Amino acid sequence: MSDTPTPSTPSRPFVLRAAQPRDVPAIVGLIGELAEFEQLTHLLEVTPDKLMPHLFGPRPVAECWVAELPEPAGHVAAFALAFTNFSTFLARPGLYLEDLYVQPAYRGLGLGQALLRHLAAVAVQRGCGRFEWSVLDWNTQAIRFYEKMGATVMPDWRICRLSGEALQRLGETR
Repeated sequence: MSDTPTPSTPSRPFVLRAAQPRDVPAIVGLIGELAEFEQLTHLLEVTPDKLMPHLFGPRPVAECWVAELPEPAGHVAAFALAFTNFSTFLARPGLYLEDLYVQPAYRGLGLGQALLRHLAAVAVQRGCGRFEWSVLDWNTQAIRFYEKMGATVMPDWRICRLSGEALQRLGETR
């Protein structure tokens, strides 16, 4: 899948393209909006300086795509950030969508659907066995949207996480 931007048309009033370093401040702003929506601003530590090396440094660990509107010129209204994971069962890489966010004023224009389709095409082109992401159980609108796009919400799986002090404790060498 090419990173060539898809032009806007009357039926698609936005450009979908790979993020560029100049987009990082806008992406960080959208991440802040997402944190507000998910009521998780207390966990927010992202800044442009913290995000930049992970997207565009010598060893990027994530990729990002944006939906840019022609009016107002250059406005980044949505983003999707993903990274490669691996399935031992399939013995193939996968693509994991960490976050997808569309500003409320621009929902219904097809930005989220275009981003999901694009990432699915990236996964297919790269030979991935899976394209996965998580959704909050209370976000029924997103769940319906994902199911409409063909996704299966995995009812028997739960996310496990170590962070902060718990991660430090477990990661200490003894």
